[in-house]
Amino acid sequence: MTQLEEIAALVGATEEKTRALAAEIWSYAELSYYEVRSAAALCKALEDEGFEIRTNIADIPTAFTAAYTVGRGGVKMGFLAEYDALDGLSQQAGKPEQEPAEKGGAGHGCGHNLLGAGCFSAAVAVKNYLIAHEKDATVVLFGCPAEEGAGSKQFIARAGYFDDIDFVYTWHPGTLNEVSAKGNAAIMGANFIFDGVASHAGQAPHLGRSALDAVELMNVGVNYLREHMIDQARIHYAYSDAGGSAPNVVQSHAVIKYEVRAPKVKQMQELFDRVADVAKGAALMTGTSMRYEITMAFSDYLPNKALAAELDECLREVGAPEWSEEDYALAAEFLRSYPRATVKNIKESLEERFPGEDIDALLQRPLDSAVHPFDARESGYNSDSTDVGDVGYAAPTVCLSVATACLGNVGHSWQNTAFSCSEIGMKGMMRAAETLALACVRTVDMPELIEAAKKELKKKNGGRYVCPLPDYVNPPIGRY
Repeated sequence: MTQLEEIAALVGATEEKTRALAAEIWSYAELSYYEVRSAAALCKALEDEGFEIRTNIADIPTAFTAAYTVGRGGVKMGFLAEYDALDGLSQQAGKPEQEPAEKGGAGHGCGHNLLGAGCFSAAVAVKNYLIAHEKDATVVLFGCPAEEGAGSKQFIARAGYFDDIDFVYTWHPGTLNEVSAKGNAAIMGANFIFDGVASHAGQAPHLGRSALDAVELMNVGVNYLREHMIDQARIHYAYSDAGGSAPNVVQSHAVIKYEVRAPKVKQMQELFDRVADVAKGAALMTGTSMRYEITMAFSDYLPNKALAAELDECLREVGAPEWSEEDYALAAEFLRSYPRATVKNIKESLEERFPGEDIDALLQRPLDSAVHPFDARESGYNSDSTDVGDVGYAAPTVCLSVATACLGNVGHSWQNTAFSCSEIGMKGMMRAAETLALACVRTVDMPELIEAAKKELKKKNGGRYVCPLPDYVNPPIGRY
């Protein structure tokens, strides 16, 4: 039996349990920091496999570690499990017509139920392989809540949990089978709080100082700022408190939430400071006071290229998920569920991704059945963000993408919720588990690769992880 065959058998041995675990977490669909049942389900499954569970890490009730030591411990490897859902994305499992499982309920529109269960399967397979071959090593699965909220991995990293981890392999459900060299943007979010003076808007408006005016002026100022920032940066906002619903009262209090993204942490911090300066100016113009509370921040994610090359090789050996004709037909139904304009945009993006291919034929069978090779020369950043970036600054880290949905599928959608508890999603999850497990058992026996990965990390972080959050910022449980 080859190593690949052995890993496939070990992953296959837990397939029934893994699929059931993914479906269970999917059914809970718990939001950020409230993933009580989801975390408990993962902990119970890992405890049954002999892992030592430590809960409430980094002062986050739904964060945990699950560790298994073989022999003297030796090399220490990590997996990153996520399990939070998104508000308002409830949908029937595997159904290509919009029909919520619970009206107005949450749903796994980013597939984190698959992510967590897939990492469980990989961790168990690696543990059993290490035991069978009498290897000295330690497997640690990190339970990481709230990726869709204010995150958790930066708090876990700040608390030192990754300091002794030699390497980390993780994955994310997607539409393509690949290890990409592209990164993800850094992000920082804050509540900007303005306080003024209430007054009768008809009788004595001159005595009032409007906090809402300050928020409005801040938005105007930030809109002018947008012309003078790098193209890759992003600024988003949402009103948290507009000061009430009475227009005949000068609003004495208002709150607006801003998020700032940029390819690198330093760029993000510089842009955030400029946004804060605009807020100060708005306060001066309106005679109000302003303070801000930083609520979240993620470092940029850039894959460790030394590890990425190994993970890519393992993915190519494992291969893409094996789709049935029923899978292709279901994927095509889902694709037709999108508005015509969205399908047009999907087609255009696929033309860029698959030059020279018959895109119309591809859209009839819209599931990725290939493995796209890793290109270390590729550069650039995706405009979204992830707290995996902070792990990548604390330990050598790389993330894998495996298809769990149709080509062109839009993330954070009811379609994605449906895919996350479908046969398509489950097949992709099991392929991801095989790939992660194979990469781990091979890396354990490659000290030169681990050393190269650590040297690459040192060039990136200067020898230590620095959290983008100020020390005083704690997990905003119940406040985000």
